[in-house]
Amino acid sequence: MIRHHYSFPHGLAATGTAILMMCASAPLIAQTLNSPDAALSTPDAPVPANDEEIGFAADQLEYDNNTDVVTATGNVQMLREGNRLRADKVVWHRQTGQVEASGNVSVIDAEGNIAYGDQLEVTDTLKDGIVQNMLIVLQQGGRLAAEKGNRTNGVYYLDHAVYSACKVEDSEGCPKEPTWQIKAVKVIYNPDRQRVTYRGARIEIFGLPLIPLPGLSHPVGDQGGTGLLVPSLRYDRVNGAEMSLPYYVKLAPNSDLTITPHVYSDALPMLQGNYRALHGKGAYQITGYATYGSRIPANAAVAPDSQRDFRGYFDASGKFQLDPEWSISSSIRVASDRTFMRRYDISREDRLRSTIQAERIGEDSYFSIAGWAAQTLRTNDIQGQVPVALPVIDYRLRLADPVLGGRIQLQANSLAITRTEGQDTQRAFAGFQWDLRKLTGMGQEITFTTYLRGDVYHTDETDLTRTVIYRGDEGWHARGIAAAAVDVRWPFIGEAFGGTQRITPRVQIVASPHLANMKVPNEDSRSVDLDDSNLFALNRFSGYDRFEDSTRITYGFEYQVDRKDLSLDAVVGQSYRLNSRSTILPEGTGLASRTSDIVGRTTVRYKDFIALTHRYRVDKDNLAVRRNEIDATVGTKKTYVMAGYLRLNRNASSDIEDLRDREEIRLGGRLQVTRFISVFGSTVINLTGQKEDPLTSADGYEPVRHRLGVAYQDDCLELGVTWRRDYQATGDARRGNSFLLRLAFRNLGI
Repeated sequence: MIRHHYSFPHGLAATGTAILMMCASAPLIAQTLNSPDAALSTPDAPVPANDEEIGFAADQLEYDNNTDVVTATGNVQMLREGNRLRADKVVWHRQTGQVEASGNVSVIDAEGNIAYGDQLEVTDTLKDGIVQNMLIVLQQGGRLAAEKGNRTNGVYYLDHAVYSACKVEDSEGCPKEPTWQIKAVKVIYNPDRQRVTYRGARIEIFGLPLIPLPGLSHPVGDQGGTGLLVPSLRYDRVNGAEMSLPYYVKLAPNSDLTITPHVYSDALPMLQGNYRALHGKGAYQITGYATYGSRIPANAAVAPDSQRDFRGYFDASGKFQLDPEWSISSSIRVASDRTFMRRYDISREDRLRSTIQAERIGEDSYFSIAGWAAQTLRTNDIQGQVPVALPVIDYRLRLADPVLGGRIQLQANSLAITRTEGQDTQRAFAGFQWDLRKLTGMGQEITFTTYLRGDVYHTDETDLTRTVIYRGDEGWHARGIAAAAVDVRWPFIGEAFGGTQRITPRVQIVASPHLANMKVPNEDSRSVDLDDSNLFALNRFSGYDRFEDSTRITYGFEYQVDRKDLSLDAVVGQSYRLNSRSTILPEGTGLASRTSDIVGRTTVRYKDFIALTHRYRVDKDNLAVRRNEIDATVGTKKTYVMAGYLRLNRNASSDIEDLRDREEIRLGGRLQVTRFISVFGSTVINLTGQKEDPLTSADGYEPVRHRLGVAYQDDCLELGVTWRRDYQATGDARRGNSFLLRLAFRNLGI
């Protein structure tokens, strides 16, 4: 058969950003949503010389001179301005500009959007037309189906239509009904605005009409747009029933605003706002909550309406990368009172930290100037004794040693801490550290370290600090620090147990003279506890204010086995202080005696199914377990169990709150019942009693929180119900049950 190729002076033009499909054989709208896409043949119409010409190809062509009608049959193709029309038959009325296409119709616009159907009546511009049983497959995702639709100036007007962003095929490629769909009397889709507007809309989930949506309008795709978001429902004992209805405002392509009113049955309404902005060098966000209502002080137990005033929370954060090296970041968090965030279930943190920092990271240098402040939310803490640090300056420079080899690090640091009702401290120091790593011919790895530092401190009002060992002496004081260390590791590697085995004995010797530690205040080194992470550290204190002044030897070994699906990694060790002078390390740290406690860690992994980590500390004298910490996860990504257990029995002095003992267990898990349905839960139980902590009021078994829920999640819907019970009360954040209903329509564009 001979193909006929022509060019005509009148053209067709197809515009828009959607795929248009007609399913005339399907009498019901719901059936057209999951109609399969038709296959397209390779176009062979000639490319027009200009926008006024039409490329035309067909197996047979007839032209009626009297009526000026072109009739083409057999794989008909028309091309103009990058837009293509294909059909089994096309009748083109050149005088009226009407085009009638029938039989496997497909239209491809310049952007690659495709229209399918059995019959189509449009103008020769392909912008305007009427279609029965229309299906629009949006390029951005989602489908619109209607009994009747027309397109005018590129805008679609659909009667008795339905929309869904869900998949309409299962994993085997068979048609399926969408999980949710929006039905409406009238639907308008504007491709230029990328927005769908409904009249008389309601949403159906699993085929059940549930929620009327008057005035619904939403964008298509993932760009987002102004409109109402999905509401959330919850219930708790304090506020009663709650409904929140977010309203999203897209201010610009790089900024948006979400305003969420929260309405309660047993409390006054609360307003929440969130503003986000993204710029070329960074981003920031501002969040706020505000209400006016009753409040019970955190340490009181009076009537709920004892105090009525403004309550709220403010959170702002951001970071800007000024150039490849310099950046600035900040975070501001403040609440009106200590129980607001717990009562309204915003957060269960016990302190809010605000920071500001300018930072420069170079190839061999680091510089930071920062400041921070904290608001305590703990019941018995005094806000005036919470420190404010400003400024905090730190500079580090790494250099290569041109004489002996190795690496040199120079450091300068300055800190100023202020309290409105407590001790004030200023500190500055300059430090030098040299490290040299060598490998011997027998495979030993030897690291030599020299550390020198000079400190200057000033402090006053020390009597306002309750713990004596943290105070230091008032006034100006200087301190010099010197330490030298040799660390030797000797790994032995070979085949064992069907895999690779590595045994690494390790010995470290550290020498440091007696230092004037107790003359200077302790602000950043209060929490010290011997474990596997700091066993071989040069200084076992966590900060700069205390430095371990002793000559000691630390010994231990590391063991590792790696098989295809199984790995085991373990470390155990102990240290012995060679000098007999008294130590500044308090009882309960595992380091108070010349011979330390034994510490270790064991990690076992089997594929991605089992992960177990055990950390422990054993008393050197009676082998009592002073620290026992277990974290385990068993299962797959969909079905798993997590367990955590911690028991600190350090036998420390009750005067040092940073070393108070405790015991707790944490359990959690998820069971994937079906492909889309899962059940989940978690619990936290405080097992601390007076045996562990004489100052506690717990009885040895005190639940903290229980949570249980069921969830449904597929490609376009998240639905879940969660029950939670809190057992601890603080002010008006009372113990009791709460219920949360979560409903999220994915791919809806809002």
